[in-house]
Amino acid sequence: MEWFTAPDYWLARLVFQRALAVVYLVAFLTAALQFRALLGERGLTPVPRFVERVPFRRAPSLFQWRYSDRLFAGCAWTGCAVSAALAAGLDALLPLWGAMLLWLVPWALYLSIVNVGQTWYSFGWESLLLETGFVAVFLGNEEVAPPVVVLFLLRWLLFRVEFGAGLIKMRGDECWRKLTCLDHHHETQPMPGPLSWFFHHLPKSLHRVEVAANHVTQLVVPFLLFAPHPVSTAAAALMIATQLWLVLSGNFSWLNWVTIVLALSVVRFPADAPSVAAAPLWYEVVVLAVAALLVFLSHRPVRNMISRRQVMNRSFDSLHLVNTYGAFGSVSRVRYEVVIEGTADEVARKDGDWREYEFKGKPGDPRRWPRQFAPYHLRLDWLMWFAALSPSYTGSWFGTFVERLLENDRATLKLLRSSPFPPDAPPRFVRARLFRYRYTTWRELRETGACWERTYVREYLPPTRLTAPR
Repeated sequence: MEWFTAPDYWLARLVFQRALAVVYLVAFLTAALQFRALLGERGLTPVPRFVERVPFRRAPSLFQWRYSDRLFAGCAWTGCAVSAALAAGLDALLPLWGAMLLWLVPWALYLSIVNVGQTWYSFGWESLLLETGFVAVFLGNEEVAPPVVVLFLLRWLLFRVEFGAGLIKMRGDECWRKLTCLDHHHETQPMPGPLSWFFHHLPKSLHRVEVAANHVTQLVVPFLLFAPHPVSTAAAALMIATQLWLVLSGNFSWLNWVTIVLALSVVRFPADAPSVAAAPLWYEVVVLAVAALLVFLSHRPVRNMISRRQVMNRSFDSLHLVNTYGAFGSVSRVRYEVVIEGTADEVARKDGDWREYEFKGKPGDPRRWPRQFAPYHLRLDWLMWFAALSPSYTGSWFGTFVERLLENDRATLKLLRSSPFPPDAPPRFVRARLFRYRYTTWRELRETGACWERTYVREYLPPTRLTAPR
């Protein structure tokens, strides 16, 4: 079938595949370096306990059959190796069927991780990576030109990401309709970046322009993705520029980067297409069958988008094949942070020698400037932001986290920037206090060198110690 392929998009496919493989690599690296403290046998929410109560059909994963920390580590590091091989172009050296199987490996491995990841893997970018990765399996390699229907599925996914995010904003917080959300967002976002302080202090008039431009990019431009070139390429380029602006303004894991990768698949790069053989019949049948399935499954996110009760970031099937997306349907006006402290004192006095634990990404010491971590994802830091919003977000893990701090658990302490206690002398008590944080002004920054100013609000967790003697 001559219409089946689009030879002019061979370079777009190449760039898309290599970039997606890099995102996969970051995701597996994040899992490999953090799983033991979060999900391991002595983790905050252990996988063995999860699979005991959740059946395979609800959470397909190889860990449903067997779990060990060694097996999880092997899964994560194998994902890193396969992703690196794909980024280096190994799929181009394989026959078409072999390349498809190779692309299926990181999808299956990451699906196994996400489906047992519980609250630590409940973010929209997990499903987005899986959905993108599944579609990428059928994009082919250098043996054939990119299939038109697969390129369409990538555009359809990008459309849902952007348009869904735009709708949730307009239906959610009124500040998006009043163009005032960015008066607060850069200060209250989950994990500010090194430039977030400066973004916050931009003129309010520019904030209005930013919000208006965001509405155009998310509510109007997505329809242009289905227009002919060069309109579709221009639409994708505008989305890429918008996402890069978001990359500069905060730490949003790989959400922005996967969106950029999807937009790259739309760009028609000015390069002559190499001569390739016609697509084999079996490949055409498989691609069309998968495309028909994904289009059919799309009715659920479409119904969600047109619903007045639209929800964000929900997967409609256990394989995360077709999902709904969205971000910041509401924006916090005030930033709260949970500050965790420990003491070696025999008696836990309010004015005792309390020492603060420092996290890698979330605000703590007012003088410590935020760092750039994205696309790497600091899962504990993100959950601590939710913990400050409401203790209801912490029921499954916060108590165990405090226990691990009281034990000076090595794996848990690796998730932090620093502990105020030596490895052989854990604290006797740990407490948590809630503070209100705000960005300092230009004058305050010059006078104090602090980018944050914080005010004590209330006790979050009273002084706690281990019940059993050490």
